[in-house]
Amino acid sequence: MRTNERIRAREIRVIDENGEQLGIMQPFEALKIARERGLDLVEVSPNAVPPVCRIQDYGKYLYEKDKSERAARKKQKVITVKEVKFSVTVDEHDYQTKKNQVVRFLNDGDKVKASLRFKGRQMAHRELGYNIINRLIQDIGDAGTVEFMPRMEGTTLHAVLAPAKKEPAKKPAPPRPPAPQTATATQT
Repeated sequence: MRTNERIRAREIRVIDENGEQLGIMQPFEALKIARERGLDLVEVSPNAVPPVCRIQDYGKYLYEKDKSERAARKKQKVITVKEVKFSVTVDEHDYQTKKNQVVRFLNDGDKVKASLRFKGRQMAHRELGYNIINRLIQDIGDAGTVEFMPRMEGTTLHAVLAPAKKEPAKKPAPPRPPAPQTATATQT
């Protein structure tokens, strides 16, 4: 961002500290006005024709910009990927515990990587692993959506689940007044 003497355009559009346009002028004239007011000339839109410059306190501008960026970073949600590992020989209670863990992670807004490692001769029965991962996908239901369907990578079967999109609460539509009834029946 260019300021004061670093502005190299022949003509610039100048806006003063109150937001009012002073018009199009040469940079040295605008800089003279800024110096008289004890402020800086800051190029805010260099790609415009002519470039737009504002008369303002540059230090205060940088502070406000940094403050707004910090506030934006504070509001953003960092999505992490949690991993839950299964085995082909998982018992029912262990399966339920890990499934509940997956649902909790999804409700917290994190992605979940469900992985299942085949050992030794278990590779001959890959369908057992696919059954476990597909059962997990069915059991989590509306808590999450499948981002990557189960796939093999070496001796490991992976599936990635993402949290379900939360729909904003819909406001009920105001009731409509009943339509006036018209007499269509004829007497005979």
